[in-house]
Amino acid sequence: MSDNEKYLKKVIIEKLIENEAQTVEDVTIEEARLNIYLNGEKAISMMTIPKDQEAHAIGFLMSENVISSIADIEELHLSENGLRVDVKAKIDENSLQNLYKEKTLVSGCGGGVTGNIEGSLEIPFNQTAFKIEPETISSEVKKFYQESELYLLTGCVHKAMIYLLDGTTITAEDIGRHNAIDKVVGKCKLQNLDTTKSILFVSGRLSSEMVTKAVMHRIPIIVSRTAPTYLGVQTAHKHGLTLIGFARGKKMNIYTHSGRIDV
Repeated sequence: MSDNEKYLKKVIIEKLIENEAQTVEDVTIEEARLNIYLNGEKAISMMTIPKDQEAHAIGFLMSENVISSIADIEELHLSENGLRVDVKAKIDENSLQNLYKEKTLVSGCGGGVTGNIEGSLEIPFNQTAFKIEPETISSEVKKFYQESELYLLTGCVHKAMIYLLDGTTITAEDIGRHNAIDKVVGKCKLQNLDTTKSILFVSGRLSSEMVTKAVMHRIPIIVSRTAPTYLGVQTAHKHGLTLIGFARGKKMNIYTHSGRIDV
């Protein structure tokens, strides 16, 4: 059994093919409630695949500016059942209270919540001098979709991948697009990897909250094979993020700050 197979659950379905029904066994993905505790107090719960839970917690809290730096984390503990992460850290109380106050339901599947989408945080314009060839983006998009085991097994997950300057890639999958981003960023942070010169590849549309997560982590380029929303484009333009959609084959649409694409 591969590591990913333990997140699969068997179900019996009626499969209809050309008006003929067959009873067959199929698989779907496990979904569980992850509880994040911060300095002994419950901070938030979220529905997720119970995988990469520590990275998920750290990526989410840093996306919301509740934790500013990985150096501010004193302790990180995952419960035995995998459904609770305890974080002891120096925190930004204003950002934490803003998360509780705003609680904007984002459009990503899985029902994620953010407190930053209303523009409550001032983020400096991203002036990162980082360029990438379009051929690299095209080849990484191809690998991004070919190497998604949970999606191939279930058709039920989203994926996020960070491509680093040296060609290293870090990936994460989840039922929610926003969860996948938090997980992959959390993995990078826990490994002290520099994401300020990187590309974030995501599955699904580039809505504003997806772009905001890249902005929060100073990631200069975000890529998807699907479309952005208008607010997603505006957010990327305002904060100096290169936004690329419809990246398929050797084609792509560059919506903002095209100077980072070396053509």
